[in-house]
Amino acid sequence: MILLTSELRERLLVNGRNSDADHIPVVKFFNPLGEGVWLATELDEDGDTLFGLADLGEPELGSFSLAEMIAVRLPLGLGIERDILFEGLFPISAWAETARRIGGIREAERVLHAIHRSTTSGQSGKP
Repeated sequence: MILLTSELRERLLVNGRNSDADHIPVVKFFNPLGEGVWLATELDEDGDTLFGLADLGEPELGSFSLAEMIAVRLPLGLGIERDILFEGLFPISAWAETARRIGGIREAERVLHAIHRSTTSGQSGKP
C-alpha cells in the first residue's frame, strides 16, 4: 500500500508550512499486527519528517520518519498500513489529551468519534 497519496502529501505539506497551528490529523498509520499507531498532521519540506501523535505504548507528540515507516517489515509480508477510512475530526491537541487520558490513540478514536456522532446527530435530526 502507498502510505501517502499525492493529495495527502500536499495537505501535510501545507500544514507543515504553518506548524504553529493546531491541525486536524490528515492521515492515520497503524501496525496491523500489534502496537503502533501514528496520526500525522504535517510534513516537512524534506518530504520525510512527519509531525503528529505517535503511540507505541504511550501517546507522544513529536516527529517521525515516513521512510522508516515504509521500511518496516512485519511477519506475513505485512508492513505499516494507512487507515483509508480515517477521519481526523478534531485538532491534534484533542487527540493527544484524550489518548493520554484513556490509554492510547485507538481508544481515543472510539471516544472522539462517539462525541462527534452525538453532537452531529442532534443537528441532523437523527435520534
